Amino acid sequence: MSKVLYIQASPRRGRSHSIAVADAFVDAYRNAHPDDEVDVWNVFDADLPPFDGLAVQAKYTILHGKDHTPEEQAAWKAVEDVVARFTAADKLVLAVPMWNFGIPYRLKHLIDLIVQPGYTFVSTPHDGYKGLLEGKRAFVAYARGGDYPEGTEAEAMDFQRRYLETLLGFIGITDVRSVTLQPTLMGGPDIAAHERADGIARAREMAADF
Repeated sequence: MSKVLYIQASPRRGRSHSIAVADAFVDAYRNAHPDDEVDVWNVFDADLPPFDGLAVQAKYTILHGKDHTPEEQAAWKAVEDVVARFTAADKLVLAVPMWNFGIPYRLKHLIDLIVQPGYTFVSTPHDGYKGLLEGKRAFVAYARGGDYPEGTEAEAMDFQRRYLETLLGFIGITDVRSVTLQPTLMGGPDIAAHERADGIARAREMAADF
């Protein structure tokens, strides 16, 4: 039995194109793997701990084996709990809209919590960086209001997919499959509806061998 972590990075719920596609993927996956567990985590509902001055200080005192206060211990424990929920998953499903050419700030918050040395990656002077989550796989549903086709000048403005898949690869997750919906705004409602229906159909097909 596998554990799937389904991360929703949109607050729009039923109006979200990325969630609609990811929901379809998860529904098809559940039908194909009824014994697997799916943990749904919407980052806009999640009580993510702040990664502020106290947490950063705790990180360096605790990971470097220095004396630390009970407050620092508690702050770092909250970060560790988030990392543990993420790393416990065998497979990831993400619903990610594009915000200002990148990803929503709450997803960035989650990334800043989970990408920690000794937990999701290591680094050595001889070998450099190495991700610790090798063997896991991910499916990502991307949605963009604009159009950023590969091989065009507009592609250079895509810091959504490029950033997220760079980070996943950095922590060892290189088997990443995706469906991209674009444009969901600038092309008008008919094109958006077509993209959504096509994306849902493709997601259902891709779930079969995930």
